[in-house]
Amino acid sequence: QVQLVESGGGLVQAGGSLTLSCRLSGSIFSIWTMGWYRQAPGQQRELVADITRSGRTNYKDSVKDRFTISRDNAKNTVNLQMTGLKPEDSAVYYCNALNSVSSSRYEYWGQGTQVTVSS
Repeated sequence: QVQLVESGGGLVQAGGSLTLSCRLSGSIFSIWTMGWYRQAPGQQRELVADITRSGRTNYKDSVKDRFTISRDNAKNTVNLQMTGLKPEDSAVYYCNALNSVSSSRYEYWGQGTQVTVSS
């Protein structure tokens, strides 16, 4: 059973920094594309950043110069370093693990961690 456990959310002032971490258990971490999504109240969940098995990264345009996603396969962990935080970054952030094998798609979500940026 794959499980994702997030940590690192909290309250920060605008311009501040936070690092979110997500640890995967129950599977071989290196086979998964790992991502961070967020969902603000009344809005749809959106992709913030993801990182493939080979380390290729992808970012939402509004966070490209401020956020950095990284993975540590030895620790089964994906991190999201967030700098220059803005109030509009406030949301529940979810860790995601995705793997496609042949025609099968496997996807798991963490429980979410709240990030609140005060102005």
